[in-house]
Amino acid sequence: MSNSVVIVTGASSGIGKATALRLAKDHACVVLCAQRQDALEEVATQIRAMGKQALVVAADLSRPDAADTVVGAALQAHGRIDALVNVAGAVPGLDLFAMTDAQWDSGMALKFHGARRLTLRAWEALRASSGSVVFVSGNAAEAPKASMAAVGAINAAIEALAKAFAERGIADGVQVNSVSPGAVMTGRRLGMIERMATAKGITLDDAKAAVLQQAGIRRFGEADEIAELIAFAVSPGARWMTGTVLRIDGGETRSV
Repeated sequence: MSNSVVIVTGASSGIGKATALRLAKDHACVVLCAQRQDALEEVATQIRAMGKQALVVAADLSRPDAADTVVGAALQAHGRIDALVNVAGAVPGLDLFAMTDAQWDSGMALKFHGARRLTLRAWEALRASSGSVVFVSGNAAEAPKASMAAVGAINAAIEALAKAFAERGIADGVQVNSVSPGAVMTGRRLGMIERMATAKGITLDDAKAAVLQQAGIRRFGEADEIAELIAFAVSPGARWMTGTVLRIDGGETRSV
């Protein structure tokens, strides 16, 4: 893949950052997209130190015009797109009866509509390259809870969206899958656990143990582990796999 180009959203931190760094090993250029220019530049510096190219495109994907900005920049710089990984989107972890319409709309605008618009805008370039798309959802899609209503509902919508794109992709030669992580220890999750510890008056270690016990898993996942699965999903060895939800959650999801 000496001349291949991949777009990664949410690339400034967490799973998106880990994915961008991992995919830099396999692709000539990684187009880094997130809202924070400074954080993206730090990731780009790491990629360039690997001898690979990185293009920084700071954009708020909840805005309708952002997809044109990101795809336009990638095509202007490199003339092709070989893969798109939709990671961006922090969904509010609030109770079903506590969430306002504005909070629902905010979660949908970035994670769902942002990914939808970006995939649509990149589709012709992906069709030309027989490319791949990965949507990152989350295992709450399989087990929605009232305490985190939007997380489950929006992730389920992402997986349904990926299935729809996958069906079109069969005719157009574009591979589409979704990756569904469980409890991954990112900065955002650590912040949630810290707030839980403060609210309950317990130590951080006890709060972590409580989360693991509730999930029924041995440990938290690492962002690098999710990135490795995403790298496989867009690799030549996975080309016959499309329309699939790839779960990676330490065994938390026990349904068939």
